Order: sequence, then structure tokens, then C-alpha cells
Amino acid sequence: MPNPKRKHTRSRRDLRRSQNSGLEPVTLVACSNCGALRKPHNICPACGFYKDKVVLAVAKKEKPEEKK
Repeated sequence: MPNPKRKHTRSRRDLRRSQNSGLEPVTLVACSNCGALRKPHNICPACGFYKDKVVLAVAKKEKPEEKK
């Protein structure tokens, strides 16, 4: 088995190792109930549905009244 003739620098070693550490974009799917974007296999943060059932009661946000 061949052996390296010279020691590779820390920089060269780390550059080689860093090639597989890229970030991947988050996958989002549309909720079947309200259409909001959510992560797959997770409860919808907008309506609380998961697999066509209400799992979490989510309070609806009301718009503040405009002052005249």
C-alpha cells in the first residue's frame, strides 16, 4: 500500500473535508387544509392540521383596529 511522501498541510486536509458540509434548502409542502407552506411530516403551524385531522388548536390572529 503506498504511503504519502510528504505531509499534507492542515489547510489542504480541511479543504478536502469541507466539500461535503454544504447546507441544503429546507423542503416545504403546501398544507392540504389551508394551503400554507409547512415542513413535511409536521403539524401545520397555521391551522394545526396533520394527516387531515385537527391535532393542535391554533388561535386565530385578529387584525388590530385602525385608529381614526
